[in-house]
Amino acid sequence: MPGKVIVLLTIITAAVVGTWYLLSADNHTRFSWFTNPASDIGSASSQSPIETVQPSPDPVHQPEPPSDNALGFMLASVADQYAEATRYPAWSVPLSPEQARAYRGNHYEPVSLPLEGNGQFTVTLEKYRFTEGEQILVAAAIQSPQVVDRSLSATLERPESRDAVASTTLEQAGSPGYFEGVLAANESPGEYRLIVEARLDGKPVRHASTLTVEPYLGDFEGLGNARVSGNNLIIPVRFSPEDPGFYALSAQLYVGQRPVAQLQVEKRLDSTSDTINLRAHGTVLANQTVDGQLQLKNLQIRQLPARPGDRTNYAFGPDEGYSFTPPDLESLTDTPAVDPESEQRAALLRQLADKF
Repeated sequence: MPGKVIVLLTIITAAVVGTWYLLSADNHTRFSWFTNPASDIGSASSQSPIETVQPSPDPVHQPEPPSDNALGFMLASVADQYAEATRYPAWSVPLSPEQARAYRGNHYEPVSLPLEGNGQFTVTLEKYRFTEGEQILVAAAIQSPQVVDRSLSATLERPESRDAVASTTLEQAGSPGYFEGVLAANESPGEYRLIVEARLDGKPVRHASTLTVEPYLGDFEGLGNARVSGNNLIIPVRFSPEDPGFYALSAQLYVGQRPVAQLQVEKRLDSTSDTINLRAHGTVLANQTVDGQLQLKNLQIRQLPARPGDRTNYAFGPDEGYSFTPPDLESLTDTPAVDPESEQRAALLRQLADKF
């Protein structure tokens, strides 16, 4: 019995040593059966063992060792990116077309439910947030080889209790498989579930999505006269609030059909103050070719919570936005914004990068 134990230990030791060698840096074969293309396996089997284990003389195929200063490189890259971002003040940042689409504040993304036979059940709304008292147009489209009933039901329910607060029937409209109906958003502000139910081959299929009902916050009343002050284009936006409080306004500035900046500002509004000044910094306008009017689109105003735990309420400007003729912008320069705290953070990141 002791002899068997000794033999077993010898086999285990040999296996461990062999595995260590295969994984060690001194093993230059580097598991060539993993790196050779499958088409070369047959031809490689006819070569001599010495030829198959020789490393490739071509330096292009030699893996480059990782940088000894990977952390320093990463910190230097972060410092450069942060320094570039701090050229712009937080209330006026450049905007790409992709970002402009992503920043749309009241966009409803259609939700599709897959059906049997590669079918789809899609529900679409005009927007995601509705003002209390507005009508909610619900559109549904069903593409399916199954037999669909001539009408669908739509129900608005509270997500916590699942209690129905409004319902309607969606009737066929236009092309086959397309249905429309209207719900009233007369409920108290909050989030609601929209349930659209169809019957396919006599069986119920439920489609669920969400929307919110917002309180009436006030009215947008257009723009004041834009002017240049320092290195900023000032754009006065008139908003008459229903209730006094702190509000945050954001909008997208366009040159023609091209987005150039996302603008935002916070201000307290009451019965004596109904104008909010958006500012476009020179860094986003100085290198732009402005021929004709500028546009302010996707205006969104938020009523900030008066107390912790209160919800944030939303309202939106007109869908078409506002067009205005800018003053002379020749005095605007591409001079980075000055923010001592941001400059200190960028300097700290550079110092950290230099230590590696």
